[in-house]
Amino acid sequence: MAYYRRSGEVPPKRHTQFRTPDGGLYYEELMGEEGFSSDSSLLYHRSIPSAIVDASPWELLGVDTTPNHPLVPRHLKLHDLFPGEDWKAVDAVIGRRLVLGNADVRISYVVAGESSPLYRNALGDECVYVESGAATIETVFGVLDVRQGDYVILPRSTTHRWVPVGSGPLRLYVIEANSHIAPPKRYLTRFGQLLETAPYCERDLHGPGEPLIVEGTDVEVLVKHRGSRGITGTRYVYPTHPFDVVGWDGCLYPYTFNVSDFEPITGRVHQPPPVHQVFEGDGFVICNFVPRKVDYHPLSIPVPYYHSNVDSDEVMFYCGGSYEARKGSGIGQGSISLHPGGHSHGPQPGAYERSIGVQEVDELAVMVDTFRPFELGEGGWASEDPGYPWTWSGRGPGA
Repeated sequence: MAYYRRSGEVPPKRHTQFRTPDGGLYYEELMGEEGFSSDSSLLYHRSIPSAIVDASPWELLGVDTTPNHPLVPRHLKLHDLFPGEDWKAVDAVIGRRLVLGNADVRISYVVAGESSPLYRNALGDECVYVESGAATIETVFGVLDVRQGDYVILPRSTTHRWVPVGSGPLRLYVIEANSHIAPPKRYLTRFGQLLETAPYCERDLHGPGEPLIVEGTDVEVLVKHRGSRGITGTRYVYPTHPFDVVGWDGCLYPYTFNVSDFEPITGRVHQPPPVHQVFEGDGFVICNFVPRKVDYHPLSIPVPYYHSNVDSDEVMFYCGGSYEARKGSGIGQGSISLHPGGHSHGPQPGAYERSIGVQEVDELAVMVDTFRPFELGEGGWASEDPGYPWTWSGRGPGA
């Protein structure tokens, strides 16, 4: 995110001596993207950030996917993955269950009640949507306070941990990229400022506050990273706590954006999904559908037209309100619909007609469109509603 921030103490000029009160040196770390040619920040550590005293394998479970075959639309009921009060013993990192994935992006779901271990995703940026609950995210840049409706953008290789706040469950919809996640280029000036025509601006983005200093020795950090056979993990042990940054500045850092600050773009007739876009990564986009006034042409039909988005798989996560186009399909709060490329999809029977004359919609959904087909992870298969593909026709195979 090319929006400069500064926190704590930094020297007047980069790559120069920065001394501690007793005359020693702070250790400067450049954290940057795309081989020194994109966004970066400079962090100043009390200890050498490269120092480790142990490294061992971290076995990642449930990372494999299998094809959506035969090719059908699918309804996944994510709230079924964590029944009862099982969530109380779950953390927001190890407890994730993979729902969908391809070579560009993976979607997981978790309901957490415990603090996570220190964690770093070296595969790509994470965009985590907070369906409900609240948490503190402790990061090497400082602390983020997150609440229901927040998108949390965590740049690749940001060391952090999730600490749930309050008595209720923390429900997280996790979008993990194999790239970086940023506002769409069409929302930005050539220098990176959000345009007047963008549906949000820099005032809506909330970064960390003051630096976070934590004392500790022999501190474990779980790292997810690339391996010769795909995704793998390593457990590092650092001699001192990695949260030792006295100051940092730059344009690369974690931040939050609340969905309630998204200003919807509307028109006289139904607008296509790109007007709802909020972020993008390599091979996918993220959109959100928020409460809004709808089409005001006298002959408008407010629900979506039937569409065959021939280059994409479309995934909708229903996280608030009532999504009229899916009424009667069994979809509700916490559902995912997967509508794959090759299948024409649109509103359920009756929704087209019922929407005529509607002036406002009360819906909240997060959509991920990908340009490679999605496969299903173990969480996807475990939460599937097998009757969904036949809800448009009213009968299934053999009926």
